[in-house]
Amino acid sequence: MSSKILVIDDDTAFCVMLKTFLQKKGFEVVNAFNAEQAREEVKNNTFDVVLTDIRLPDSDGLDVLKHIKETSLHTPVILMTGYTDIKTAVNAMKLGAFDYVGKPINPDEILHIIGLALNKKASKSTNDDTVAPKKIVAKQAADVAFVKGISNNSEELHEHINLVAPTNMSVLIIGDSGTGKEYIAQSIHQQSKRAGKPYIPVDCGAIPKELASSEFFGHLKGSFTGAVNDKTGHFEAANGGTLFLDEVGNLSYEVQVQLLRALQERKIKPVGSNHEITVDIRVVAATNEDLYEAVKRGDFREDLYHRLNEFCIKVPRLAERKQDIMVFANHFLAQANVDLEKEIEGFDQEVTNLFKSYDWPGNLREMKNIIKRSVLLEKSDMIHLEVLPPEMQQSSGTGSILANYTKDNEEEAIKKALEKANYNKSKAAKLLDIDRKTLYNKLKLYNLDL
Repeated sequence: MSSKILVIDDDTAFCVMLKTFLQKKGFEVVNAFNAEQAREEVKNNTFDVVLTDIRLPDSDGLDVLKHIKETSLHTPVILMTGYTDIKTAVNAMKLGAFDYVGKPINPDEILHIIGLALNKKASKSTNDDTVAPKKIVAKQAADVAFVKGISNNSEELHEHINLVAPTNMSVLIIGDSGTGKEYIAQSIHQQSKRAGKPYIPVDCGAIPKELASSEFFGHLKGSFTGAVNDKTGHFEAANGGTLFLDEVGNLSYEVQVQLLRALQERKIKPVGSNHEITVDIRVVAATNEDLYEAVKRGDFREDLYHRLNEFCIKVPRLAERKQDIMVFANHFLAQANVDLEKEIEGFDQEVTNLFKSYDWPGNLREMKNIIKRSVLLEKSDMIHLEVLPPEMQQSSGTGSILANYTKDNEEEAIKKALEKANYNKSKAAKLLDIDRKTLYNKLKLYNLDL
């Protein structure tokens, strides 16, 4: 049973487009093009969420909001508004609106807000048979892949995504492991004019140098030992769409040369073929390395670097997005509840405090794994410290030794720890009560090339 959504807007094309989008995401959707139609639909149907424009030809969104609250108190109402109507939207919040979104609508943002609304409605719902069961609602909330975050870093990140996505520019995504680089690449593709075309992800670190030409450009049967069938390469498979080169810094120098030629000419020649194939692709690349430093070392071709880096997106570490930590945590909790068929309601205050102070060396990937493990182990309805991994529990105590130092003497403390550990960085990190990633960051900060 899908959640049922009413979309109200006098812009018929927009209304139908939003309906089609939400239906593809698994929702049941009904359109109304004015307030009168909306009241009739509310009279004859039960809706889990209502989306309404503030300005309607025969009334306004506030009247619709009041009517829905009178007839179905727990149905969340989300207002869609232009910039000039923000003050009205704020007033609507006081009247009981769940939230408002600005126009033009960001599809991922509206999905996220609908997910939050469904979660809130589930928590208020009774055993009324007309209301979607809690587990179904929770699953739909968990299925919302997009979590934008509320921090300034997140705002800047998604502003850059929204700016570059509609263009054909090549994009280089730089960020630590686990920060969500592949998701960003998918988001760029989904918001681009190529959204209906193929999206082909390639793990560059998993391609042997000897097979790179075949993997990227394809081959003909019999062109080399083991070529028992024709093979379509990644470039041809992505024709018309987006080719995502993950961990592009792992490509050998020889493969970089082949890749550059293909990107410059937009033509490929399968191994064993005499005929070139013209391809129309957009390239999005990602790396957790500093490619500019690799260029200076001579490990990465400068011309390929500039070809890939028409627009650069730097993804912040999770620890740099303190305001977003519990937003992501609650999203992963919803996913884990669905996957493990449990109904954990939230996080104990001690856990929340620890999450906000923890360094998250593995970023979002680490958080997702830790929360899923905790949901599996937890026997109550809240996540407690006891079910967290030992390394996190240890960091919940007095904190790292470095916390007792100022920036002026922190460098000296690190040097002493390294000397005591005979320059074994893992042992030094343990002495300082920090993880290795944090130690490496500190070494880089103080230019300690040890």
